[in-house]
Amino acid sequence: MEQIYLSSRACEYKIVRSIELQTRLFAEGLNWKLASELIGISKGYLIKRVMDFFIAALVLILLSPLYLVIAIAIVLDSPGPVFFKEYRIGLHGKKFEIWKFRSMQADAEKLQPELESLNEMKDGVNFKIKDDPRITRIGEFLRRHSLDELPQAINVLRGEMSLIGPRPFNMRDVGNFTPDYFFRYEVLPGITGLWQVSGRSDIIYFERTIELDFEYIENWSLWMDFTILLKTVRVIFSKEGAY
Repeated sequence: MEQIYLSSRACEYKIVRSIELQTRLFAEGLNWKLASELIGISKGYLIKRVMDFFIAALVLILLSPLYLVIAIAIVLDSPGPVFFKEYRIGLHGKKFEIWKFRSMQADAEKLQPELESLNEMKDGVNFKIKDDPRITRIGEFLRRHSLDELPQAINVLRGEMSLIGPRPFNMRDVGNFTPDYFFRYEVLPGITGLWQVSGRSDIIYFERTIELDFEYIENWSLWMDFTILLKTVRVIFSKEGAY
């Protein structure tokens, strides 16, 4: 792990500086000086952010009827809000509020401590159990087809997430990280990524998840993102490792 970490640090400046410039451009508007520097660092990162923005906007517009149907189904299935919002750790270790369709009962977070002993992740860093009793009937369907993730298009529009990148973890999981794991926060977190198309919930060792995150960061390219996006579609329809 140390070798992977040190190797990844070699490209840190380019990644971090590129994301900083992208963030400033979207916050301040068109600035030719910033844009020139960004293009000089990497055209690919600029293209990635532009694609993220327009694809997320397109998803929200085209799938708005589906959003409405899902919202109605959630309301009819169980009491509680339509959306689940939770703080996650994102770029540079900053907190942001992630959006998902609610797939669990409303008091799910309060019940988690009682279920810790059932955690199927072998090292206990991440929390995942197969037959989680907190999941609602409609929630199980949404998770099987990854439809609960659709509202994260909002996070992508706001620049808090990318379509492709390391998955953002919650405060409970990040609290169990070792220092080597935090390099994954030098890039924008993603809705999907190399981990999701390489086994998803079937991966029971968190160390393997981290290795996949580093592999993505070290070898990133627009073609890699495109490949992961296509594999994500296949994984969703096959429901591989989904629970």
